[in-house]
This record gives sequence, C-alpha cells and structure tokens, in this order.
Amino acid sequence: MSGPSPLILKVGGNEIDDDSFLAGFVRAVAELQRTTPVVVVHGGGKEIAELHAQLNVPFEMVDGLRATSAESLRLVEMVLSGLVNTRLTRWLVNAGVEALGVNGVDLGLIRVRPLRPRGRDIGFVGQVAAVRREWLLRLLDLGVVPVVSPISLGVDGLSYNVNADQVAGALAVALAAQRLVFVSNVPGVKLNGQVTPSLTVAEVEAHIASGQISGGMIPKVRAAVDAVREGVAEAVITDLAGLVVGGGTVIGER
Repeated sequence: MSGPSPLILKVGGNEIDDDSFLAGFVRAVAELQRTTPVVVVHGGGKEIAELHAQLNVPFEMVDGLRATSAESLRLVEMVLSGLVNTRLTRWLVNAGVEALGVNGVDLGLIRVRPLRPRGRDIGFVGQVAAVRREWLLRLLDLGVVPVVSPISLGVDGLSYNVNADQVAGALAVALAAQRLVFVSNVPGVKLNGQVTPSLTVAEVEAHIASGQISGGMIPKVRAAVDAVREGVAEAVITDLAGLVVGGGTVIGER
C-alpha cells in the first residue's frame, strides 16, 4: 500500500442506532479520511440483545463474549451483517464517504477458529486466525472505507460470531495500522470512577485481575493489548467526543 498506514476505527453498538451519534461519527470519518486511509469495524450488541429478547431466544455472556448457539447465530448475522452494516454504510455514503459494507465471510477476509474461553464451549464464537489483508489494502488504495461486520468464516467453512473489538485489533495488526481507536459510549477506561489517560500493557492485566476493569471492557482492553504487543503503536479507548478532539485512554507498551 502506498501512502500513510491506515487508521482502524471500531465503533460500538450502544449508540449506533442513534441518529445524532451517527451524524457526528460520519462527520469525523469524513474528516479523518481526507488525510488517512480508514477502516471501520462495528459491533451491534444492544440491537442483538433486543432481537433475542423480542424472539425469546436466550443467550449467555461469558467473559464479556456472547455465547452463540446456531439459533442465536442467525439473529446475530441479521443484525450485524444486515441491519447495522447497511445502516452505517448508508450514513457514510450519504456523507460523501466512499464506503463499502463487507463482512469477514466476503472473500474469506477473516478466517477464524472456534474460541473456547477457559475450555468452555460457547458455540459459534470465533477467534481470528488469519486476515486476507491484500483485499483490504486494494480497497484502501482506491480511496474506499471498508465497513466491516465481524461475522467471519471459520476454518471449517461455517460462519462465526466474533467479538468486534478482537476483529478490529486483528485488522490493525494485519494492516500495520498507525492507530487503533475503539469508539464506545464511555470516554475511556475508568479507574476508581475516573478516566485514566494512559495504561501500560502490564497495568491492564493487573486491573483486570483486581476487578477494576470488568464486563464488556475486558475484551476491549485485551484487544488493545494484543494489538500493541503485535506492533501497533497505540490503541485508544474513547467516545465520539474523544475521537474528535483526541481524548480517551491510550494503551501502549510503556
């Protein structure tokens, strides 16, 4: 790829159905893309949970990850690769951004193996094994913003639900990204009720062990740590306001 290394933006699912949030997010992407290639990875957890509740399909959260049965996977695919991916792509295109919605199954972009946290079988949940970076680089060279749903292709040929934070981290490593930014509904990682401006890899693990970092923040910070360990200069956890002004929690080696 010629030109600057890309920026990976992962946008969470808590506000991705909110018009005011989407308007601000696409403005930020349009501005960033003027100087930097951008890849957007999205979640959709809130709408996934709502659809499960509406259809009375139970699910369980394990270490911040959604256990995914065959029945649950159908709903997850509907929300992520259908509703959310199309909505986010539409907003970006309407803002003048050359955006293309894809998922990890398309072209075999993201290959995964079954994820078994602490040896537990949590169904069709995958962990990234390989990324076909050449296709994403071609899109970036064309000035396209890939909008990536984390539904991915298993090495067994089946579809898998993959935590979007982990997908964003894997893409950042594969594309040698300059920066990985997790845009969530919180301004950063909170310790004792206050956002901390920076954390080292060692500090992240210590705060997970102590319980200061918990729930859905665990896969987010672990994805950030993995990316930093694999060569991404820095990973940032922030909200929309922080994306615009450069705030949030920066996670680095030291």
